[in-house]
Amino acid sequence: MLTLLDATPKNTVLGNVIVASLAFIILLILIRVFLWKSITGIFEARAKKISDDIDAAEESNKQAAELVKQRETELAGSKSEAAGIIQTANDTANQNRAKIVSTANEEVANVKKRAKEEIEQERKEALNSVKGEVADISVKIAEKLIGQSLDANAQSELIDSYLAKLGE
Repeated sequence: MLTLLDATPKNTVLGNVIVASLAFIILLILIRVFLWKSITGIFEARAKKISDDIDAAEESNKQAAELVKQRETELAGSKSEAAGIIQTANDTANQNRAKIVSTANEEVANVKKRAKEEIEQERKEALNSVKGEVADISVKIAEKLIGQSLDANAQSELIDSYLAKLGE
């Protein structure tokens, strides 16, 4: 290739360089006049879009941070509310347990009292029954020993003296 350039006359090479330079300059002028505004507009639009995207990302980041703080606050509130509900439930359960225990103790006391009253009543009835039977047996024994029947006063005195001896 170098030999080719040497083979061509010097005027042609210089002419070619001048023509190519002029063509390049004309091309630059045409680009500057007709396309430069479009090209710079594209670059400016792209730069503006990138800037807007960065601003939007920063805004989204701020909103996300605020949302995280809000959720953390709500979570803390929910935790405290849950703790309050649990405490209330525990208090209610303790009160109900105390009422149930109190009611059960009252019922037990009432049942014991009724049982004691029934036992006392049955003991009195048994004693009265035994007294009557003892009185009849005593009268029969006394009649056999004495050989005669006792009148009501004598029977009563005999029964009273016998019961007095039993009580001692």
